[in-house]
Amino acid sequence: MSDRVSDAELRDRAAKVVPGGMYGHLNAAIFAPGYPQFFVRGEGCRQWDADGREYLDLMCSWGPVILGHRHPRVEQAAAAQQAAGDCLNGPGPVMVELAELMVDLIPSADWVMFSKNGTDATTQALMVARAATGRSKVLVAHGAYHGADPWCTPSLAGTTPSERADLIEYPYNDLAGAEAAAAQAEGDVAAIIVTPFKHDSFEDQEPVDPAFARGVRALADRIGAALVIDDVRAGFRLDLRGSWEPLGVRPDLTAWSKAMANGYAIAAVTGTHALRGPAQTLYSTGSFWFSAVAMAAAKATIETLRDIDGPALMERAGTRLREGLAAQAASHGFVVRQTGPVQIPWLSFEGDTTLEKGMYWSGACLKEGVYLHPWHNWFLSAAHTDADIDRALAGTDAAFAALRAKFGAD
Repeated sequence: MSDRVSDAELRDRAAKVVPGGMYGHLNAAIFAPGYPQFFVRGEGCRQWDADGREYLDLMCSWGPVILGHRHPRVEQAAAAQQAAGDCLNGPGPVMVELAELMVDLIPSADWVMFSKNGTDATTQALMVARAATGRSKVLVAHGAYHGADPWCTPSLAGTTPSERADLIEYPYNDLAGAEAAAAQAEGDVAAIIVTPFKHDSFEDQEPVDPAFARGVRALADRIGAALVIDDVRAGFRLDLRGSWEPLGVRPDLTAWSKAMANGYAIAAVTGTHALRGPAQTLYSTGSFWFSAVAMAAAKATIETLRDIDGPALMERAGTRLREGLAAQAASHGFVVRQTGPVQIPWLSFEGDTTLEKGMYWSGACLKEGVYLHPWHNWFLSAAHTDADIDRALAGTDAAFAALRAKFGAD
């Protein structure tokens, strides 16, 4: 007799001991109907929910999994470190090894500071910028997501106006807007923080205009502010050296997390020599920030991505997926938009302002064993083979057919 506990039972129990039963971006209540809340296993590019259903995973745990679930090289490195010790009285030697690896790999990195998640890293980067400049204001793109601390969380619940008082917004890809925001600060800009591409939820993604990227670099130099790239979401999927490196634009500070340890909890800030001294003045720490297991996993993950050219593998898988979805949408009579880098894709339906079609289609994909998302970008991993993408496309094709039966063609 199975001792499996169902998703429904777990939700009922969680509702008694967890506010709302679940919270934050993993709250399945805000997805399309039918999405599971609890998962019990992952392997490669597949996951299994608490009811035993298997899914071809196109979310990769919302980005952290980049080599596939339970990648052998990463798991072996983590297990070896766990056997020796994890949370000790100080960091293990692996901290130095990981920092050296990142400095060797990332042209804009002369030093590294570690923490646990993306919010830690973006917040820490702004602290370094303020320590370096003695200034307060930060220029931030309207609608951009940089984490869940009071200064940046999308919800204002539990925050105060003073926690947002030093932010000045500008429109993404609008250099004139960024310059106007800088002028508004009247010489008090500590940092310009920007994502490598526009990846706001519920909206089509937008690639960065190279002229904008070069322009904000020049603007930061002109006003004496730090340029901070929030590479938490895109880091290591587009280019191992940093997402703007192909553009020839190097930041002063970069925030990393999500994919850097294939699912183990770690984040980092990298910076230039000029900011090393200010970084040393910070008191920024956490009880678990220096745990050695996640650092060992990160070292193995980054080395593996380097050795196999992980971004190229993900680009291949993403291109196959994008081309297949385009052909399917056309054959079923739907006008869709596929936006974002192919490694971090999203699909939306023309005119679907209420996301009714997107929600129905993603729910239909789920029934076909394909886990993707109706309003958040997806993620590809180096574990997605041609056969896996073809399996996903079989499910999405059936979902397009179900959508046409429900709504008719465009």
